[in-house]
Amino acid sequence: MDALRTGALIAATLTTAMMAGLFHAYSCSVMPGLRGADAAVLVEVMQRINRAILNGWFFLCFAGAALFGAVAVVLVAIDGDGAVLVPASAGLVLYLAQLVVTGRLNIPLNNALDAAGTADPAAAREAFELPWVRWNNARTVLCVLAAAAWCWALLQS
Repeated sequence: MDALRTGALIAATLTTAMMAGLFHAYSCSVMPGLRGADAAVLVEVMQRINRAILNGWFFLCFAGAALFGAVAVVLVAIDGDGAVLVPASAGLVLYLAQLVVTGRLNIPLNNALDAAGTADPAAAREAFELPWVRWNNARTVLCVLAAAAWCWALLQS
């Protein structure tokens, strides 16, 4: 059981850290790089990215972090190890909060941008860019904190 628990903790840590890195890359390179671009360029690039990211490799980390985290928390709870359960639970809660931000805020903004097409790129950009960046930064922080909690759990186990 120890090997399975440790494996789940490691998998949760790695997949969460990969999501933190993905979101961070948008925060520090993609969106700042597009900031100076024409509205039509930003809209087209983000529409393409939002379609391209829907793939198995992304989904493995995006959903895998929650799945591995839930398995880790259950296994830690079964063992009754409170020193590991607290940070493991924190990691799961923080990652689930990121899923809520993504599902309720970033994805609807992505969908609205896609639905806007190319007819009025300035209006599409105005409705999309600032709120999307704000919420992407929030989910970056949530994933970094979740990954830190998973690291803490691993150190305690």
